[in-house]
Amino acid sequence: MSTRVEPAIWATLLMSVAAVVLFVPYIAVRYRRRGELGLGNMALAFAGPLYGLALFFYVFAPFPRLRPDFCAAIGVRRPQLIPFHFLHDMGKSATGNGPMAMLHNPALTQVLLNVALFIPLGMFVRYMFRRSVPVTAAIGLSVSLLIETTQLTGDWFIYPCPYRLFDVDDLIANGLGGLMGALAAPLLSAVPGQRVHAEPGEPRPITWRRRLLASVCDLMSFGFLYVPTVAACAALMWIWQVGLPSSGAPPYSDFFVNATVERVGFWVPWLVLTVGFSLVGSGASLGQRIVRLQATTADGRRPDVKARLLRGLTGVGGFLLLNHFGSLPGPAAVLAVLSLIALFKTSRHRGFSYLCARLTMTDSRMPSEQAASTELVP
Repeated sequence: MSTRVEPAIWATLLMSVAAVVLFVPYIAVRYRRRGELGLGNMALAFAGPLYGLALFFYVFAPFPRLRPDFCAAIGVRRPQLIPFHFLHDMGKSATGNGPMAMLHNPALTQVLLNVALFIPLGMFVRYMFRRSVPVTAAIGLSVSLLIETTQLTGDWFIYPCPYRLFDVDDLIANGLGGLMGALAAPLLSAVPGQRVHAEPGEPRPITWRRRLLASVCDLMSFGFLYVPTVAACAALMWIWQVGLPSSGAPPYSDFFVNATVERVGFWVPWLVLTVGFSLVGSGASLGQRIVRLQATTADGRRPDVKARLLRGLTGVGGFLLLNHFGSLPGPAAVLAVLSLIALFKTSRHRGFSYLCARLTMTDSRMPSEQAASTELVP
């Protein structure tokens, strides 16, 4: 695999994992600060850390294996402290004349790559953190100096000698890239989906995208609760097993332990997300609360307990329950299809669960008198 492609692959994999873990908290924070999500804003928020990871892997990876003859195998890597020494290297590695031959010169290619590597940094710093051009250029140069110093010290003395070269030309190229990125930063304003259409506290229209996002947050929240619940239950069962021999009681079978962990891992998050959130407040699910939605009756009142529980049992909670006791395709798949159809076909995109509970859905920022005027269409 190419050494230039591998860092991007590792950065994408790690950022994808981070995006899954941080997805629900990010949505919650965005809706509190902006009042809406904005796909362009989300794309930039993903692209920034992705670039940072790619930069890290490109300048440091692959990490060589430490061994007794490490320095002898690596060879002596003296710092290159002569500015524009790459011009001399270009003359040594020239293979022809003309612009195309120059562009294929490895010494020039390396310099251009170092310039391009820091252009995104300049763009992100100036656009997302609102820094001036001089400050952004200084930050780019500082980051480059930190990288070069890390390489000079063998990753801050983790390695007995440097395995990459400190090159003052890299500093110049990176600094130029940061400056070019700062000047090009206004181009990021062309990314659609960034503009906030109203104040964060003002209600927004209830769209199918917003409803679908709420369901995705519900499903992912179950997974986030499931993992630590299973881990905690397995740890407690192990501690209990260790203590049983001292009491003379026979240890539990592996089947009993696994079955207990599986049952607890499912029922604890299911009860929290389905029953717990149905009994609190308006009865809206966690995902619906994250995107600032609430459940109300036709006249704008808080639903009773029966309606709130019915909403939970016929929504994502019902899907998880049917899927737990069956297998796809089956009743869970039928409920998923019905819910998806109802999401588009019902008024205000209430979905199947709200239709069953005869509830309507409003923006949680909507005044109570305005919510009360919302007509429920069966």
